[in-house]
Amino acid sequence: MGSSTSYFLAFLLGAAIPSACVVVLLPSLCSRAGVGVIPAQQLARNATQATDRGVNELVTLQPATPPEDDDLPGLLRRAAMEEGSTVIMTFTNEAWTAPGSLLDLFLESFRIGVNTQPLLKHLIIVAVDTKAFELCRHVHPLCYSLDVGGGGGGMNLTTEQAFMSKDYLEMMWSRNKFQTRVLELGFGFIFTDVDIVWFRNPLLRIPVGADIAISSDQFYGEDPYDMNKNANGGLVYARPIARTMAFFKGWYEARTAYAGMNEQAVFDKVKYDLSLRHGVSVHFVDTAYFGGFCHPKKDFRQLCTFHGNCLPGLRIKLDRLRGVLDEWKQFKITGKQGDQNNSTRK
Repeated sequence: MGSSTSYFLAFLLGAAIPSACVVVLLPSLCSRAGVGVIPAQQLARNATQATDRGVNELVTLQPATPPEDDDLPGLLRRAAMEEGSTVIMTFTNEAWTAPGSLLDLFLESFRIGVNTQPLLKHLIIVAVDTKAFELCRHVHPLCYSLDVGGGGGGMNLTTEQAFMSKDYLEMMWSRNKFQTRVLELGFGFIFTDVDIVWFRNPLLRIPVGADIAISSDQFYGEDPYDMNKNANGGLVYARPIARTMAFFKGWYEARTAYAGMNEQAVFDKVKYDLSLRHGVSVHFVDTAYFGGFCHPKKDFRQLCTFHGNCLPGLRIKLDRLRGVLDEWKQFKITGKQGDQNNSTRK
């Protein structure tokens, strides 16, 4: 059994424990990083809401019947962590997949992180254009070609997408729809943007009581279940259970009511209603663990991932993330933190 699946076994064994249990953490992977107890009152409220609505908290989804010509179910089975039916996913296009672009940096971070290289066998790279799919197959064995927009509509997703442009929004919502489909097929996932570098397994910072865990641009306060925080869809975990799938379906359907908004902005609009309606426990992960340039609390003793958010343009993302990865390499050698201002200033 691979090391990555062994780590995840501990995570899943905890999933059957009542929801007031503590966060599962393997200290060897997130050393010296303190983890608090899941707020019992919040989890009790969620459990009560789920029971009141007749939702069985531990019922897993029945896999949907896929089209005969669809190879996604087989790909998910090959990538899934043995005990948990959970995969890691990212989206990419030609610009991000080209040699020397974000995908190379992303994969490099897995190879040099703390016990992250074994996780590559669980990573599915979803390509939204033909060239990205071809490039992906040269560097990774688990690639999936997604027909975004049915191949029509005059979209061009091969190039860098301007934030909030029409094609950008289409790609973000296609990503959300794809995530829902993965849940329908009976698989959980941790989704990561390709402009995120990995230092440690982020699953180790997600509590067993969370149905959905999501990163945020800024994290204030101490309660990760306090939803008065703005979501960042760059890193999302979802358990493969019925109420989580219902949340994702409602989230996707809400796009029509909030035309012109991207998926994470709509998440913030509907998170209260959908979590209460379906009894879903939503956990916001501290930026001390899921870091980024928006709120650069960068301590390599704790960080699991670091996001190239709040940076305009592909070139600056590459340059600044390369700087962070170089700092990480130096930290692994010396055990000392460098000058954070060199790579985290805006």
